[in-house]
Amino acid sequence: STWTQVKMGPPDAILGITEAFKRDTDPRKMNLGVGAYRTDAGSPFVLDSVTQAENQLLHEKLDKEYLPITGLPQFTRAAAQLAYGSSSPVLDRLAITQSISGTGALRIGGAFVQRFCKGTPTVYVPGPSWGNHKAVFGDCGLTVKPYRYYDAKTRGLDLEGMLEDLSNLPRGQIVLLHACAHNPTGVDPTPDQWARIQSVVEENGHVAFFDMAYQGFATGDTDRDAHALRTFVEAGRAPVVLAQSFAKNMGLYGERVGTFSVVGASRDERARLESQLKILVRPMYSNPPVHGARIAARVLTDPELRSLWLSEVKLMADRIIGMRVALRSRLEKLGSSVAWNHITDQIGMFCFTGLTAAQVDRLAQEFHIYLTRDGRVSMAGITSANVDYLADSIHAVTQ
Repeated sequence: STWTQVKMGPPDAILGITEAFKRDTDPRKMNLGVGAYRTDAGSPFVLDSVTQAENQLLHEKLDKEYLPITGLPQFTRAAAQLAYGSSSPVLDRLAITQSISGTGALRIGGAFVQRFCKGTPTVYVPGPSWGNHKAVFGDCGLTVKPYRYYDAKTRGLDLEGMLEDLSNLPRGQIVLLHACAHNPTGVDPTPDQWARIQSVVEENGHVAFFDMAYQGFATGDTDRDAHALRTFVEAGRAPVVLAQSFAKNMGLYGERVGTFSVVGASRDERARLESQLKILVRPMYSNPPVHGARIAARVLTDPELRSLWLSEVKLMADRIIGMRVALRSRLEKLGSSVAWNHITDQIGMFCFTGLTAAQVDRLAQEFHIYLTRDGRVSMAGITSANVDYLADSIHAVTQ
């Protein structure tokens, strides 16, 4: 065969967890590996604001024609305002394109910086970072290296290590920053820490590449979650690009709705940047899907739907925060010898528990609880009905 030399690729880690979970017949089983929101009943959540928007669109019987290369203008305009702020002065010089959700935005962004950043820049990502970052940027022909971020001893931010690493990089590198709700650790810098990070990025001429997959989902406040991005942009001293996703905060996982944007220095530069984004997108997928973009645009621009959506975003964030409090409280009530304050100190969908690979294996084998072997727990998989069982099981494997 022509393809005899093609080797079997390694299985996806998350997919493997899901398959093991499906095979398990124990009624107590828990899947804490998948990064998708679930209700307190453990079910997928279709936002009411999304359902209403979709019903309106279906009633209007819109066509299915191709979108422009850079997507639905009503959507990209509203998405930019959500990310950068509705009164941001950079909106009129922002080059933006709709993307195939956040992953697609990263892919476009990787191709953009690979083609237009001077020299042969390396993308530096937090250690650890979302597993797909390395694969996406690597497939763009970029070298990917880590900088220090997570402190395993404190289960918090290694700020001094991070600043030292960013200061010692060659000038003009690409620094990947999680705008909020860091995946997989749930460890976010404070505003004061962000100010120090920003200073180092600016002083060393680095490009700030923000990945914002959880705006609103971290704290329940879309403006607060955009703080880091906006302070970088308002200062105007470092080049800023943004990958933005609506999978988590609108529950549009399967619709694949996102954007990639570049802050230009002028309207003229914006026009040149957009022309090159079109040249990148055209051979990738020609133009993006229309349905999800129409839903997001309607939710963001209809005052009633937007208000409803913001309340639903807060509901999701608050449920996650509530599960953090409940899990920590139960563990402490059990008299655990381990300090669990990091559960509530961290934020967003994921918690980096500090569990070892051996302890994770025990959770699966003895307690039917499945998570990634780095100890990352998807807080969305925890409910008021199973949080005590999870705490009891974690207590058992950490004694």
